[in-house]
Amino acid sequence: MKSFDFLHKLQAEGKLELIESSKPVSLSYEKKSRDCLLAARLLFNGSLYENSIGEAYYSMYNILQSLFFQCGIKCENHSAAALLLKHVFYNTKIYGSFSWAKGERIDKQYYTPPLQRKPVTKASAQLLMSTAEDFILHVNAYKSKLTLEDIKIIRTRFIKL
Repeated sequence: MKSFDFLHKLQAEGKLELIESSKPVSLSYEKKSRDCLLAARLLFNGSLYENSIGEAYYSMYNILQSLFFQCGIKCENHSAAALLLKHVFYNTKIYGSFSWAKGERIDKQYYTPPLQRKPVTKASAQLLMSTAEDFILHVNAYKSKLTLEDIKIIRTRFIKL
């Protein structure tokens, strides 16, 4: 399967691997996530909607990093983060939200309005911020319920990729 080949390539490059779990690193990514969401709100309030979308997305990416470090997974790739949600964490709901937000961020960050799939609007920025807030709540709730046995199962799935 193509997505597994991609993950194996990242593993060979050292960009995706099992490590020791780290509560301090997990907590630092949680803070980074909160800071990005705050930045998204500030940018939104300043009518900088394109930039707001990027920061809202990064709040989501950083909370995933927090989850990964809690489980002892190093992941240095956005697409791989999405695939881990689907194939290791078996969480298709947040996988869908993250994949959609990733697409929005790429569209708004790398392309100018004439080339964007959908031009950024106040409503689209608000939607991504709301999605990010909901996503962060779901990931934090999931993280708070993880047991050592759950983490062991997650790590075993990772090994079997």
